[in-house]
Amino acid sequence: MNWAFASDDWEAPDAENDVRVGGKFKTVMAAKDKSTSFDFAGVYTTVKDHELIEYDMEDGRHVITKFELLPEGIRVTQSFDPENVNPEEMQRDGWQAILDNFKKYVVGNR
Repeated sequence: MNWAFASDDWEAPDAENDVRVGGKFKTVMAAKDKSTSFDFAGVYTTVKDHELIEYDMEDGRHVITKFELLPEGIRVTQSFDPENVNPEEMQRDGWQAILDNFKKYVVGNR
């Protein structure tokens, strides 16, 4: 709820997360002006602590998140199956913005 949004005019007012193989997640992503919202949901297919998380979204697309320990910190690499509505670059920028918010949240809450 503290970082799962791509821009400052969006928020995540509700989230559920069961990080284990077969576990489900759901994040409500909503415009702060209440004009629109959607559920981002799926099921975890692979969970390896401190290494790898994979999941399938409700529409069948797959996401892979890798964690790599480096001398300067942790590198998080995420790959995803794009959807067919929005340009791939726009989708990539949105996913990157969410990762950037995650980093800000983690670093700010050490």
